[in-house]
Amino acid sequence: MQLYQDIHLNFSNLKVQNLNGRYIANSHILPILNRLPNGFSYEIAGRSERDQPIFAIKAGNGPIKILIWSQMHGNESTCTKALFDFIFNLENLGISSVLKHCSFIIIPILNPDGANNYNRLNAKGIDLNRDAQSLTQSESLVLRTIFNTFKPEFCFNMHDQRSIYCVAGTKNSAGLSFLAPSQDKERSISSNRKQAMGIISEINNVLQLFIPNHISRFDDSFNINCVGDQFQSLGVTTILFEAGHISDYNREDTRKYMFMSLLIAINCISLRIVPKDAVESYHDIPENKPLLFDVLIKNASVEVDGTTKIADVGILYEEVLIEKQIQFIPKISVIDNLKDYSAHRLIDAKFENLSLKNNKKIELEAVISEFFIKSSRFTLFINNNLHL
Repeated sequence: MQLYQDIHLNFSNLKVQNLNGRYIANSHILPILNRLPNGFSYEIAGRSERDQPIFAIKAGNGPIKILIWSQMHGNESTCTKALFDFIFNLENLGISSVLKHCSFIIIPILNPDGANNYNRLNAKGIDLNRDAQSLTQSESLVLRTIFNTFKPEFCFNMHDQRSIYCVAGTKNSAGLSFLAPSQDKERSISSNRKQAMGIISEINNVLQLFIPNHISRFDDSFNINCVGDQFQSLGVTTILFEAGHISDYNREDTRKYMFMSLLIAINCISLRIVPKDAVESYHDIPENKPLLFDVLIKNASVEVDGTTKIADVGILYEEVLIEKQIQFIPKISVIDNLKDYSAHRLIDAKFENLSLKNNKKIELEAVISEFFIKSSRFTLFINNNLHL
C-alpha cells in the first residue's frame, strides 16, 4: 500500500512531463517512444486508414502475456498518458520485476487518424469499438492480428468516459469506471470473466482509499461487435478501463488514478494473486449513470419561445480542437425540470431572471460562456476551462 501512497503524494514528479492535456496524437508520443527506458522497444505494427503508423511497444519476457491498447477512440487520451507513466516508472518505483513475469504489447494510439482530428471515429467515420466482428477497418485488423499472433492471457481495453457520468445512488462523479465485459447474451460468469471481476475488485479496494465513492462499474450488456465482448467471448480475460472526470478537465487527476489502476491490475496478474471469489464484491461496485451536467443552473426564470417559466438549465462542454488545443465550449443542452440531475458546478438562480450577454436568446445549443442572474455576472471560462 505504501507504493500507492507514494504515487498519490508524488505523482506530479513521476508523470511523463511533456505529455499533457487532452490532445494527444502520434506527433506527441513519437519523441517519447524514441527514448523508451531499457527493456522497452517499439515497432510499427500496421498503418491507419490514412496511412499513419500504429505503434506497438514491447516489453518483458515472462510467460504471462498482456495486451493493452488505448485511444481506440481518438479523443480518449487519458489512459495513453497513464500508460507512458507506467512504462517510465517501473524501475523508478522498484517494480521492474513484472517484466520477468509478464510480456507486454502496448498500443498507445490505435486510432491515430481520430487522435489527430480529436475525433471518436476513425478517418472513415467508423467506431472501431463496433467493428470487432466485421473487421472492415485497417485499425481493427491491426489489433486483431496482434491478438491472434501474440495470444494474450489478459487484455486491457482503455478508454475515456464523458463527464456526464456519476456513481449510481450518489451525486459523485464517476472518476474511473471498469467492466468485466460479458461474453454472451446471458452474461455468463466464466472463469476468464470471473478473473476480470477479481482484478477490478482489487483495483476498487485500493482506489476507495484515495477517491472514495468515485469508482463505478459500466453496464455489462453484451454486444459481440464490441472488442472487449469479442475477446472475452474468445476466452481471454478482458477488462475495460474508463477514465472519467473528477475535478480537472485536462484529467491529470484521473491520469494519476488510472496509473495506479494499471499497477494494481498488473501486480495482481504478475504475482498470480487475483482474488478468486470476487463476483459479489464486483457487483457491489455501483454502476455509472448519466445524471450529471458540467454546469446546472437550477430554478431559473427563463424566456423560452415567448413564454417565461421556471426551469433548470443543463450545460455541457463541447470539446473543440482549435489550433492544436482543446477548447471547452459551454452549450445549453437541456431546459427542463432536472430534479434528478446534478452537476460539477451547481448554481441556484433562486427563481431570478436568467439572461445571456447581449440579450442572446436562451435556447438549446446556445453558447453560454457568460450569463447574468438578476444583476450578478457569471462566466464559465474559468482557469482556461480546466477547473470549475
